[in-house]
Parts: sequence; C-alpha cells; structure tokens
Amino acid sequence: MSWEREPLWAKARLFFERAFNESRDDPAFGLWCSLGLELLARAALASVSPTLLAQPDNAHSYLLHALGRGSDRVSRRSISSAQVFALCRQLFGADFTEDDFKAAMALANRRNDELHTGAAAFYQYRPAEWLPGFYRVSRALAVVMGESLEGLFGDEEAAIAQETLAEDENDTRQRVKSAVAAYARVFGEKPEADRKAAADLAEKRANELAYQRHHRVVCPACKCIATVQGKAFGKEHTTHQEGLIKVRQAVHPTSFSCSACSLKLTGCTELNVAELGGPYTRTTEYTPEEYYGLINPDDFDPTPYIEEYLRNQHEEYDNE
Repeated sequence: MSWEREPLWAKARLFFERAFNESRDDPAFGLWCSLGLELLARAALASVSPTLLAQPDNAHSYLLHALGRGSDRVSRRSISSAQVFALCRQLFGADFTEDDFKAAMALANRRNDELHTGAAAFYQYRPAEWLPGFYRVSRALAVVMGESLEGLFGDEEAAIAQETLAEDENDTRQRVKSAVAAYARVFGEKPEADRKAAADLAEKRANELAYQRHHRVVCPACKCIATVQGKAFGKEHTTHQEGLIKVRQAVHPTSFSCSACSLKLTGCTELNVAELGGPYTRTTEYTPEEYYGLINPDDFDPTPYIEEYLRNQHEEYDNE
C-alpha cells in the first residue's frame, strides 16, 4: 500500500481515463469518477504529508507505516473517504470550499451505495446532477497540488470540463444577479420611512450578530448592513494585548443574510458573484481564565462542584 503523492496521482489519472472511456449515460462512468476523485483527494493530502492518510491509533502503528518504520505484523490502515474530504476542507479551505466538500461527499455516498447495497445508485444519479460539481472539485484538488485539469484529465476532457464549469458559473451569475435586482426593486419601492427603519434595525441586528461570529458586510441589493457566516480554516494566530488574549482566524464565507430586504445567498459561488466571497479574518478576545480554563479564586463558587460530588457519592452508595 502506498500513501505517497505520485502513485496516488497516477492512479487517480488512470481511474479517470477509465471513466472517460465509458458512455456518459453508463453508471460505470459515475462509479469510476467517484473512485478517482477519492484517490485525487488522497494525493492532495499526501502532497502535504503521507502521515495524514494513516488512521490514528494509540500505538501509532499505522502512522509508523507512513514514516517507513511500520511493523510487518501490522497491516496499513487508511482514514475513511469522509475523513479525507473533511481534511481537504480544513487544510485547503480557501481552495477546497464547503460546496466542494458537499459535492465530493455526495459522490462518495453514491459510490458506497453502488458498492455496498443493491441500489443502482449511479443509474438513478444522472451526470447532469453531479458532473459540474465533480469537475469543480477535481480542479480545486489539482490546483492545490500545483497541477491542472489538462494534466489530470488530458486536453480534450479538460476542455469539456472548463466549458461545463463556465456554463454552470454563468447560470449561477445570472440567477444571483436577477435575485439581487429583484430584492433591490422591492426594497426601493417601500416608503422612505420604512426603508430607514429597516436599515436601522438591520444595522442593530448585524452588530448583535457580530458577537456571534458573523461578519458585517453591505447588502448588494438594499445597501444596508448585513452579515455573512463561514467556516474557519488554517492556523489560529494568538496575541496578548492589554491583559486579553486575541485569537485571529481566517474564515471562508459560505452564507449571506440581510434582515432589511430578506435577501439570502448560499454557497461560495453565489457569494463570489455578489462580491461577498473571499476569506476574512475573525478576531475573538478571551480573558486568560476563559482561554486557559483557569479558575479565579476571588469569584470562584465551589457550590455546584460540591453538589455534583455529593450526588455522585449518594448514587454510588445507594447502589451497594
């Protein structure tokens, strides 16, 4: 078993070649694509470190295999496909988005149904439903390894993939722009007093949500203050200032909501079209007690701990 980048990359290419030799209407096309996609994701993790592919265990038996020091008496064991894609989302958050994770998992789940149940999973899951997502995920994983769709699929299939992605992005662009225009028109037709009241309430609501890890932005439709939410990724950066601990974390936005005009957008593609995409930094302040889980003896109340201890003691002796 090899957990190195190059063999995994080569095998992913081989599986994709096998897939593209099938008719697009053949269930085998989807099955081979799903198998190749998992290998591609494993190759992406291996490009960071092959150790990421070893299943964790207390004795580090599988990790030692990844380091070339494993025992012949212990077989290698890899992490699951769900763990693979989750790690890709965590490590490559700016390139491998939440939408990419969902598309990859949808294919992986279909693959599992096809291989482990009596369902004709890919016969029921037509390519039009999953192919744009498959192409997008493949492109994202290739990019994080410094590769291209041409190198992964070959020139002909890469051209088809790029055309499909352009069409899908254009459809999304038209849909989002239509939605923004419609919500802007409805909001603009309201009386000025109502618009001002909605804007003031939206700003107040956004300020409240900012303390709940939302990020303030300007709504593309009504121009009021709204918020986006997202998934944190990458390393936390911690600093100590004025007796507080400040933790800065990069966040990739995944959803938008405006309480003034009720416009909602979901997914990285929609947010990018509305110019609300792109990572932002979330800063959270903690006291040393909060951050390190310390107890301040000046305001510590031991009563809840004593009551819990007495309850546990009572239950223990009550059972004898």
